[in-house]
Amino acid sequence: MPLLGITQIISWGTLFYSIAVLAPAIAADLGLGQPAVFGAFSLSLVASGLAAPAVGRAIDARGGRTVLAAGSLAGALALAAIALAQGPLLFYAGWLLAGVAMAATLYDASFPALSQFAGARYRQALTVLTLFGGLASTVFWPLAWALQEVAGWRAAMGLFAALHLLVCLPIHRFGLPLAHGAAQPAADTGAKPAAAKAPRGAFLWLAIAFTAAAFVVSATASHGVGALKASGLDAGTAILAASLIGPMQLVGRAAEFVFARGVRATVVGLAAFIVMLAAMLLLTAAGVGPFFAFAFACAYGLSNGVMSIVRGSVPAELFGRDGYGALMGRLAQPGFFAKAAAPALVALLVARGESYANVAWLFVALSALALAAYLVATTRHRRPRPAEGGSSQRS
Repeated sequence: MPLLGITQIISWGTLFYSIAVLAPAIAADLGLGQPAVFGAFSLSLVASGLAAPAVGRAIDARGGRTVLAAGSLAGALALAAIALAQGPLLFYAGWLLAGVAMAATLYDASFPALSQFAGARYRQALTVLTLFGGLASTVFWPLAWALQEVAGWRAAMGLFAALHLLVCLPIHRFGLPLAHGAAQPAADTGAKPAAAKAPRGAFLWLAIAFTAAAFVVSATASHGVGALKASGLDAGTAILAASLIGPMQLVGRAAEFVFARGVRATVVGLAAFIVMLAAMLLLTAAGVGPFFAFAFACAYGLSNGVMSIVRGSVPAELFGRDGYGALMGRLAQPGFFAKAAAPALVALLVARGESYANVAWLFVALSALALAAYLVATTRHRRPRPAEGGSSQRS
């Protein structure tokens, strides 16, 4: 588990987070505007969405070790191409390949891979893995900044490529345990087989819930500070409030691990969606006073931290873990598209004259939709409780 956690820190940090720090230097060096640089990143998320179902099927057919290793190789090639780019063509090609690498290395690939060797302890292992992943921005934002200051953004990207090749690839290929045959859940979990045959209605509503939540998360990450500033808070207070989101994500994951072991994953998910809705309501009131801004950041951080666990544990509890890679790939696809579209769509709304106050109410509406869809999905597809004594080791 620690080895897979290390590769998650590197994969998230290099492929997903580093662009936020390196974008200004990249734009200046390549003669591109920052919107064009972030546009390449958005295209990478679209590529991730397109690749996700095939990646999931490959994990079921060939095993998580093989697919994660291929993803690390793709990540190394993608970051090397970006580092060598002298213009938009190779730069955009590199980010498109990086999108495929994200689909094959981040949570939506690592969760089913973990499922193949974690057995009945899958849910606890998943929570620990997300605790590792939550450190990625903490490690790689300052690392990317320091490398750029000392040696430039190309050297930073080159080093990141080397990390994929020399650290992640060997760990994924040789350091992870072999799958225990098929990714079957243990007998005491009460899980049904054939996740790929999940009831269409329940699957569709769950996909709607996760996609709406993904839109809110992506838009908040891009525009949350702007929304807080627009509410009347000074810049320092807005940034201080937003800085609480990351630590509170870790608090939420740690709390889930310590206090929610015996609670159904679907119940934990319900709490996460409710708290996300409450957070967005607090965002609409941020202009009333700083208390509401800080309360928003804490509630949002808690819900978003737990939501990463929910995305991996609830589908397993509802549908079982046979064919789990294919199921996760299908669930992940619209979420990648939503994450790619959200920042640009919100920016477009603001550019056309919509206030951030109205945008905050849009987030409330989408959070309410996510909660309603989740309730429909989980009530339409109830599963029997695990056998006595097995609740703490449920998928």
